[in-house]
Amino acid sequence: MGLLEDCQELFGSSDLYEVLGLERSSSEAEVRRGYYKNSLKVHPDRAPDDQRATTRFQTLGKVYAVLSDAEQRAAYDERGVVDEESDSLTQERDWDEYWRLLFPKIRLQDILDFEKTYKGSEEERLDLLRLYSDCSGDMNRIMDAAMCAGADDEPRIRLILQAAIDGGDLPALRAFTHESRRKKAARKRKADTERAQSEQLKQELGVDEGGSLSAIIKRRASSRESDFSSLIGRMEEKYCNKKPKAAKKKLDH
Repeated sequence: MGLLEDCQELFGSSDLYEVLGLERSSSEAEVRRGYYKNSLKVHPDRAPDDQRATTRFQTLGKVYAVLSDAEQRAAYDERGVVDEESDSLTQERDWDEYWRLLFPKIRLQDILDFEKTYKGSEEERLDLLRLYSDCSGDMNRIMDAAMCAGADDEPRIRLILQAAIDGGDLPALRAFTHESRRKKAARKRKADTERAQSEQLKQELGVDEGGSLSAIIKRRASSRESDFSSLIGRMEEKYCNKKPKAAKKKLDH
């Protein structure tokens, strides 16, 4: 069977974008992230003896190979077909090796280094301005979604947003400018609870004191999966942004 038929059988759809949970307008980075997210679910390391999971993993690799190649993607978008004879779809390719070339393991130190350069950067400022607009000035939602941010960062984040309002870059939304004391107090109580969870996790993991790591662990402890995934996505783009060279074909001996 061809790739489209395999997708239909294994994932219930012959649409390559649908298999990765993407829109046709998805960017290259979004295609990469969609592949990463879906392939993690069926990676051979998780179920080494599950042949169907291995087949699904290999098929996802082929889907990504097509959508990450500009010419193949254009041909698929235009005609709805894939070139089954292309090198990227050869059966002899080591898809596990290909995956590991795309997504080398990110070390804890990489995350800490990223946070160190991210906080106080123009990138963070622009992200916060976007969040302010997306969240209609609601600090609860802003703090929930802000990357690498814990309760101790709130005063700093408020100053950044207020400066943008004063400078005319943001509108003065009432949810932000007239937030009630009750709402602030409730957020502080929640932050105190999360801080306690963070300290417990740090002890369990045997991690030394550190504000940066505390914020990351706190995010995980409070189950903010989307925020942590966003952080990892940024890390992938920073440390795993090189496309792997075509893997050499492995011949059976």
